[in-house]
Amino acid sequence: MDKLNPRPLDGIRVVEMGSLIAGPFAAKTLADFGAKVVKIEPPDGGDPLRVWRTPDDSTSVWWHVQSRDKQSVAIDLRSPEGQALARKLIDEADVLIENFRPGTLEQWGLSYEQLASTNPKLVMLRISGYGQSGPLRDLPGFGVIAEAMGGLRHITGVPGEPPVRPAISIGDSLSSLHGVIGVLLALYHRDARGGRGQVVDVALYESVFNMMEGALSEYDRYGLVREPAGSALPGVAPTNAYPCADGRYVLIAGNGDSIFKRLMSLVGRDDLAQDSTLARNPARVRRAAELDAAIGAWTRQHSLDDALAALAGARVPAGKVFTIEDIAQSEQYRERGMIRTVRLQDGSEMKVPGIVPQLSATPGGFCGGGPALGEHTREALECVGVSVEQIEAMRAKGVIA
Repeated sequence: MDKLNPRPLDGIRVVEMGSLIAGPFAAKTLADFGAKVVKIEPPDGGDPLRVWRTPDDSTSVWWHVQSRDKQSVAIDLRSPEGQALARKLIDEADVLIENFRPGTLEQWGLSYEQLASTNPKLVMLRISGYGQSGPLRDLPGFGVIAEAMGGLRHITGVPGEPPVRPAISIGDSLSSLHGVIGVLLALYHRDARGGRGQVVDVALYESVFNMMEGALSEYDRYGLVREPAGSALPGVAPTNAYPCADGRYVLIAGNGDSIFKRLMSLVGRDDLAQDSTLARNPARVRRAAELDAAIGAWTRQHSLDDALAALAGARVPAGKVFTIEDIAQSEQYRERGMIRTVRLQDGSEMKVPGIVPQLSATPGGFCGGGPALGEHTREALECVGVSVEQIEAMRAKGVIA
């Protein structure tokens, strides 16, 4: 990335506390668009993400994605001296991000009220399992629990079988993205409207619940409880994963009215294409099993590649199930800049995901991977007026690293 390119958050200073996914993913997203992120980590090992999903004793590759271009400052926040150092950094920040259990910062003398008394412009993003209020606020919250409470787990999987989870931390990541939205709204209110800073309160389960489309209203109005539907989409037909002759699956979305007619003609079922009772989605939903059987009978006669070619020719939306190997080799991903290469501190290179969304005038960017633990402690503390002698004395006591 050319560092001279303007980015929309250039000049915004972020202090990141917390660990693992929810808070750090939000900070990473802000960093991609120019924010300077100072990540505070415990001196004894740092963020546990540093050793997640690594097959050996090396630093996790996930760490280099999650913490790219951040500064690492190692401070023991459990000590009064460490809390005072954090306060100095936060006094100069625009945004503070934390994902501790509610009440933790208050115990450390770092409540929003205390911080805003000396930095009224501060925007504080707080991500937790159940939010900063309510009867469950004090319970530990993890993404897997939030996905269940938010309704996602119940509808994910095959009818009659145990619910399954997506093999990614989707609840945490959704909360991060909601947090980024909140931070940007709060910064706009502060800077464009002359307002003060404020707290952005994000609960993991609420971020998942916000993705549940019309499920609540369906239940309220009709008493319907949305249930798992395998690879189909309840209430929309036909759309599913269909088996091909080579043992792979083709995903077909034939639910648009005109698309449905073209699809049925392609699979040799003009009788269904011309059936006036199937002209609109509600009737097709009632006959979804029949339509899936007709489409599946056709796909089973063709390889995945042949099916995709035929569907493209008929202008029917379709695709294959991508593995990460498929993604890494995809020309579409490469042309869009979604597969990038960074050079790590040891001189090795590693492919990492690109930046979403893509802006035409002020695109995001990044240079390298994640920092070493405490790599920027001295630099960051000197910038807020801590002397070299004080830094060395606190390092000797284990307050910083």
